[in-house]
Amino acid sequence: MKKLISIMLALLLAFSAGTAAFAAGSGITISAKSAILIERSTGRVLFEYEADTPMPPASITKIMTLLLVMEAIESGKLTMETEVTASEHACSMGGSQIWLEPGEVFTVHELLKAAAIASANDACAALAEAVSGTEEAFVELMNQRAAELGMKNTVFKNCTGLDAEGHVSTARDIAIMSAELLSHEKIKEYSTVWMDSLRNGETELTNTNRLVRFYKGCTGLKTGSTDEAGCCLAASAERDGMELISVTLGSPNTDERFAAGRKLLDYGFANFAVVKPEPPAEQISGIPVTHGTADSVMPVFDTPKTFLLPKGQEGQIEQKVTLPESLEAPVEKGQIIGKVTVSLNGGEIGEYNILAGEGAEKMSFFAALKILFLEAISTC
Repeated sequence: MKKLISIMLALLLAFSAGTAAFAAGSGITISAKSAILIERSTGRVLFEYEADTPMPPASITKIMTLLLVMEAIESGKLTMETEVTASEHACSMGGSQIWLEPGEVFTVHELLKAAAIASANDACAALAEAVSGTEEAFVELMNQRAAELGMKNTVFKNCTGLDAEGHVSTARDIAIMSAELLSHEKIKEYSTVWMDSLRNGETELTNTNRLVRFYKGCTGLKTGSTDEAGCCLAASAERDGMELISVTLGSPNTDERFAAGRKLLDYGFANFAVVKPEPPAEQISGIPVTHGTADSVMPVFDTPKTFLLPKGQEGQIEQKVTLPESLEAPVEKGQIIGKVTVSLNGGEIGEYNILAGEGAEKMSFFAALKILFLEAISTC
């Protein structure tokens, strides 16, 4: 009996080590080894657990693949109509696929559908070769871009996310690259599609992310699942001008990963809101210019930053304008001349600039002659 109890305890501990159940401050509990929730426009972290622990990311890897393809399109290197011929290497990927045949031709648009909707490994490899010539060269580009984005704990070994020695990322790094991918609005034309098809309807595509169909405002983004990684999800959704990104890694099964993503997104939408304050135009007026060709210049507001606030406090923002009493010429149009300090409940939460709405040259002999000449003409 003691031996049986020991075996049962060992099995229980082994199962518990596979997933980490944890509670957020709001009382939610999810099952995952690692997780993070961020607001995209500000990058603010709303919740995290073991977010910097390197883990196999499975097909969530494809977020970087899709990002590099979108950047290649934006730069003009590829177009949506660029034709890509499937190589033997691309056709050998296995796993999720659209069963490419060597020599088969698809457009970038069609391969993006396959990769973003159905998580097709062969389509991803074909896109990688279209961008860089070989998957190996593309993987180098993936790691270079990851470093540029500040993804400190990520190493890519392939473009698909199939398990490979040393192929790892973290929940935080995945949130970073997800936010970058979502900055390309075009990707949402693929990541939000529930069902589509290729080959004149012969190959059906169904989104691996069920939140696309069942979660209000879902904008994507990518699922992943392998023996080593467990069940992973990078989920994004937008409501009332706020876009959240939830990343969960290592959930024990598909149901748990979607439950985890849903709960984190629900927590964010229930407790936070984004606000872009209306500039306080009533607090500014023309600023005198000394030794200039103009008596004054009119300030203009730079674009206010977006602020993330606890829900219900949106109307409690205060703004204070700071401007000099006068300016010394020359003044350039667009020059920073002041700032607006944004506060909430007496505490500063950020600021944005005030610019010169027009320029004023420094007065000189020839500038004075020009002014006198123009005044003389106007009085004639």
